[in-house]
Amino acid sequence: MHNSEAIWRHVDEHAPAFVALSDRVWETPELNFQEARSAAEHTAMLRAQGFRVTEGIDGMPTAMMGEAGEGGPVIAILGEYDALPGLSQEAGVAEHRPRPGEGAGHGCGHNLLGAGALLAATAVKDWLATQGVPGRVRYYGCPAEEGGAAKTFMVRDGVFSDVDVAITWHPGPFAAIWEPLSLAIQLLDFTFAGKASHAAAAPHLGRSALDAVELMNVGVNYLREHMPSDARVHYAYLDAGGIAPNVVQAAATVRYLVRAADLPGLLDLAERVRKIAQGAALMTETTVTSQVVSAMSNLLANPPLEEALHANLMRLGPPPFDAEDRAFAEQIRATLTREDIVSAHRRFGVPVTEAPLCDTVVPLRAQGERMMGSTDVGDVSWAVPTVQARGATYAIGTPGHSWQMTAQGKTPAAHKGMIHVAKAMAGTAVDVLRDPDLLARAKADHAERLARTPYVSPLPAGLAPPLDMAG
Repeated sequence: MHNSEAIWRHVDEHAPAFVALSDRVWETPELNFQEARSAAEHTAMLRAQGFRVTEGIDGMPTAMMGEAGEGGPVIAILGEYDALPGLSQEAGVAEHRPRPGEGAGHGCGHNLLGAGALLAATAVKDWLATQGVPGRVRYYGCPAEEGGAAKTFMVRDGVFSDVDVAITWHPGPFAAIWEPLSLAIQLLDFTFAGKASHAAAAPHLGRSALDAVELMNVGVNYLREHMPSDARVHYAYLDAGGIAPNVVQAAATVRYLVRAADLPGLLDLAERVRKIAQGAALMTETTVTSQVVSAMSNLLANPPLEEALHANLMRLGPPPFDAEDRAFAEQIRATLTREDIVSAHRRFGVPVTEAPLCDTVVPLRAQGERMMGSTDVGDVSWAVPTVQARGATYAIGTPGHSWQMTAQGKTPAAHKGMIHVAKAMAGTAVDVLRDPDLLARAKADHAERLARTPYVSPLPAGLAPPLDMAG
């Protein structure tokens, strides 16, 4: 208990500066790989706190790494700071009120994620210095989690090759361990090429790329009946061929997001989607090319680390929310549906209550409903023993990727939840540094899983990060 309290004091000491960092990043929302101001803020904070800083890691201008300590195990604490398009919103307002500007917003809480992870890393740095314990802590600033999959590229290129353990978190409605379930994903662009012609005078001379895209979409819709129930396929038009209906469209591009429960299933499903695209091209006498843009693997569990992180959460108890925090959370919940609120409880496997904010720690391995998204932390978990926390930072029932999430990104409750989870992460890092047996068990579990299913990167060799995807 004494060790936990010592590291928590380091977190509290630095908390105000990192709350301010989180708020500054919230004020300048930036999309995939365009997080220049946010990355600069994180880099400046790393330097101010005395980390040894490497910028532009793996050829990504908005990725950085800060290291402190000497020798011993290497603990990586992972942060993010990218925002989402279309989720602009005034802070602390429980009604939809977009801010002037380009329309981006931190609707997934990554302003908190990055600042909270860097707060934890800074506390571990100070603890290492005061304790004289061998070991290194690294903060990895990872851009473009929202589809750009920076961590997948970093894993493929060996950025984490000398890391012993990785720790991270994500904002959520409850204080919990992130159940190690996520969908593997590939983002693919399909470009069809046809032949333009006058749609009235000479339609027989044209070969419509837009027709090919529409036929591909129909084919994939029929595929949905014949793929695993936990797989997902989504699409969006990048180029529909133009705005003139009297011209047969000679080119069109559609972007597909293919998800499956594991990497082998993903690669199989993506190949089936490619075959449908080829069939659409055959039917329309067009040609098609496909290009992987990014990809993410499913999460790999690590029970020893999950137990250690959960123990830290239990020692902390729930975040110290007060009556004002709960009052604003109730205002947010008034904008939600009952289904939103019930679904949040079911996802975490906890009984439905009327509490507007988290007032407990979710039991380890609570059996929630399987409602999975995707994260590039998945690839890190294949490279190194990895654990994730959920930090309670917003009203229970708030949908992810919503204006309500953006509205809560600078609230006192969000700050308290960020500091709370930073303590849990920092405490877990200390546990690994002080307990060789914990580290050995985490590594043994990881090695056993890889022996059963070796890791294969879902990215093609030589594919560069899509640095212009937000443009």
